[in-house]
Amino acid sequence: KDSDADDAVEQLFLVVVAIDFGTTSSGYAYSFTKEPECIHVMRRWEGGDPGVSNQKTPTTILLTPERKFHSFGYAARDFYHDLDPTESKHWLYFEKFKMKLHTTGNLTMETDLTAANGKKVKALEIFAYALQFFKEQALKELSDQGGSDFENTEVRWVITVPAIWKQPAKQFMRQAAYKAGMASPENPEQLIIALEPEAASIYCRKLRLHQMIDLSSRAPVNGYSPSDTIGTGFTQAKEHIRRNRQSRTFLVENVIGEIWSELEEGDRYIVVDSGGGTVDITVHQIRLPEGHLKELYKATGGPYGSLGVDYEFEKLLCKIFGEDFIEQFKIKRPAAWVDLMIAFESRKRAAAPDRTNPLNITLPFSFIDYYKKFRGHSVEHALRKSNVDFVKWSSQGMLRMSPDAMNALFKPTIDQIVQHLSDVFDKPEVTNVKFLFLVGGFAESPLLQQAVQSAFGSRCRVIIPQDVGLTILKGAVLFGLDPAVIKVRRSPLTYGVGVLNRFVEGKHPPEKLLIKDGTRWCTDVFDKFISADQSVALGETVTRSYTPAKPSQLVIVINIYSSEQDNVSFITEAGVKKCGTLRLDLTGTDASVPNRREIKTLMQFGDTEIKAMAIDVATSKSVKVGIDFLNY
Repeated sequence: KDSDADDAVEQLFLVVVAIDFGTTSSGYAYSFTKEPECIHVMRRWEGGDPGVSNQKTPTTILLTPERKFHSFGYAARDFYHDLDPTESKHWLYFEKFKMKLHTTGNLTMETDLTAANGKKVKALEIFAYALQFFKEQALKELSDQGGSDFENTEVRWVITVPAIWKQPAKQFMRQAAYKAGMASPENPEQLIIALEPEAASIYCRKLRLHQMIDLSSRAPVNGYSPSDTIGTGFTQAKEHIRRNRQSRTFLVENVIGEIWSELEEGDRYIVVDSGGGTVDITVHQIRLPEGHLKELYKATGGPYGSLGVDYEFEKLLCKIFGEDFIEQFKIKRPAAWVDLMIAFESRKRAAAPDRTNPLNITLPFSFIDYYKKFRGHSVEHALRKSNVDFVKWSSQGMLRMSPDAMNALFKPTIDQIVQHLSDVFDKPEVTNVKFLFLVGGFAESPLLQQAVQSAFGSRCRVIIPQDVGLTILKGAVLFGLDPAVIKVRRSPLTYGVGVLNRFVEGKHPPEKLLIKDGTRWCTDVFDKFISADQSVALGETVTRSYTPAKPSQLVIVINIYSSEQDNVSFITEAGVKKCGTLRLDLTGTDASVPNRREIKTLMQFGDTEIKAMAIDVATSKSVKVGIDFLNY
């Protein structure tokens, strides 16, 4: 496509709305294409928790017993919580469900999610409900602000996903967005799937020094001395943010941030996006003069989000009160369980490396009550006889945890993050890194900050943007305004298709020989499009030509295979997975063309999603083509 046609399309959208659909919390932000330097973060939500102030809302969703959408976020949680236990067991409540897309190996449109009461619902429906909720909230806010109804057609939507997600999960998100009515298969450009750490990276480029906290500087930051930078620097920074919070509009100066002015051509930096569910690590290199970004090493990471800390807490409760009791309690008193986890969440945020006083977690009355019914003795008794010495019972009905006990809950997750980062730092492509940007909700944890700083502070400067939980959201808006800013990416997998080639004696294994109409063919050949970790420029295409086996054939279905290995010769090799299909639809093309038809297929890999197009060479008409990683 020539670029002029593209520019015409760009102009149609009046506003870019980005949705950060997180594991634990979600939110949206937007910017008008006429004034791209202003990023507005969504209105304050009703609800909110003590000790947890943020612009985002919990990623929780409630369906009525008839499986209809009821509410999202704090509203869903509070309503569910206020239901009578006899009623609440019929309602379907979901939280932290995004991880399912990461952990399901064979994700399809039929994948289920399990509600708190054990009932199953199609994941696609839940995701579509959630996206539809954000769509309606955003359009309502835009309409209220503009004083007239805002049409969906005027909005370009951006949804963020972890970079380590595979293609099926990205396609799943797109399908859910179509179902929610944000865009359609006929108009796919209206929705951009952005990668979370890339969005963060784009935003970090714009940072000015007063907008971040540099953990490694020995000089006073903003007039704080370094010894108290981590603790008080944050508090003061937070105060500063609170004062500016009323505005909800962030100005992104068009100059490149001061941090950036220290970076020269070819400098490298790492973005560590640590959220609720996953940690995503991306390595970028600057290309001047425009400051375009080039990805140096394929995105890596894993399920090392702050949820890991919640699991450790749950394990601790099982150790004290017995696994059988905790399992029963979650099923029989789901609302009280949610309460307990909320209480834990606010204490979790109070954990810090130098804390000396204990953390108290209030146990809901129904926990104490149900435990007595279940076991016949008191919670206090359980704590005394469970040899967990750093958790005590306080007479006010609380679990009293020593700071060491709390830090121990963080340790497994933080250790995994540090280990994973060490592995990345050891890669040859990742030498001479200048900065490490720590972003995402979990980056607010002083324990994680300290661990990263002490492990890597000698190798690079560790920097945390101030409003760290909103970094991705703001970066996603910038990405929607200019999707071409990231010029080179790395393919996470090797992709190719299965084809027949002419059999060559001595080169092809004899068991792959297939004789058809007197011609000797070699079957199962892996025709490689792109290798794992190969750099791909934005818009770069791989071209192949295919001929239908029979002239009368109207549909060609070509299987797409992927592998983590580089050199793959046959689709039957270990580690090669069928991951999708490429479907060429030749109906409606002129059949009187020469008997040997050639269909030229172009696949584009440099974007956040893989796209395909095809042309019938004889008539130079384009052929309908679909690339599918979900239903094959």
